[in-house]
Amino acid sequence: MHLSLISLVVTDYDEAIDHYVGQLGFTLSEDTRLSDDKRWVVVAPSPGAQTGLLLAKAVGDRQTAAVGDQSGGRVFLFLETDDFAGRFKAMSEAGVNFREPPRREAYGKVAVFEDLYGNRWDLIERNGGVSRP
Repeated sequence: MHLSLISLVVTDYDEAIDHYVGQLGFTLSEDTRLSDDKRWVVVAPSPGAQTGLLLAKAVGDRQTAAVGDQSGGRVFLFLETDDFAGRFKAMSEAGVNFREPPRREAYGKVAVFEDLYGNRWDLIERNGGVSRP
């Protein structure tokens, strides 16, 4: 078994695709129209990734209120790379909002950033053989 999708509530499909694909460098895996106002939109950090994000357009006040705060302000998602410097530079140049400069921890390099909606993420490059935080 593996975790295949994580649903992320967004306010607009197209602006979310622009952010995740254009700024974060994700791949658009699927964009299928289900009805006039609902689509099945999946983005992933790389082609063939086992886990992707299902970008789900908020419907109603409760879901709209959750946009950008699905984890209560904590780091919500963890994006691992084997080229921290390159990803950090590319994301910074694309306008990604890093909340702090990169830092080194026992497990590797890390920097916290926010997505388009304010959800917090960690960009991480792990040291070889060091366990997760």
